[in-house]
Amino acid sequence: MRIELGSCAVRDWRLDDREPLARLADNPRIAANLRDAFPSPYALADADRFLAMATGRDPRAHWAIEVDGAAAGGIGIMPHTDVERLTAEIGYWLGEPYWGRGVVTAALRAVTEHALAAFGLTRIFAVPFATNAASHRVLEKAGYVLEGVMRRSAIKHGEIVDQRLYAYVR
Repeated sequence: MRIELGSCAVRDWRLDDREPLARLADNPRIAANLRDAFPSPYALADADRFLAMATGRDPRAHWAIEVDGAAAGGIGIMPHTDVERLTAEIGYWLGEPYWGRGVVTAALRAVTEHALAAFGLTRIFAVPFATNAASHRVLEKAGYVLEGVMRRSAIKHGEIVDQRLYAYVR
């Protein structure tokens, strides 16, 4: 898959994304707003593991956000199962040099529409930490609606924190 968006593109991950992925992802400011499964520090071996998983899935559910011809971040969905099989969670990150350019908003809009159609979904949601104001703005600009605050629902760096629940419903 490749979707051209003007300021960026969303495309399938490639094995040659290894070095930019490791370089950009190795940033504690990025890891601070992601799940603990996102390694920090982020080494080449972490990039290798991720790329093996992302390129080995069919259908693909994780994509690179490309800026200026190189991988600059990532976006992906986690489809649910059983009674929530028409739902998926979405997550994303972008390398710090690319912040503030509207890149993630464009990628989020495109991947939301792609995932709804390709996976037959009726709902996509995100649960950013309540302190992540930048992600809240991105979600709102992409058409996601705040459904509530999930109080004391996560633990990050040993601190129990709130999350906000945003959803895009077809």
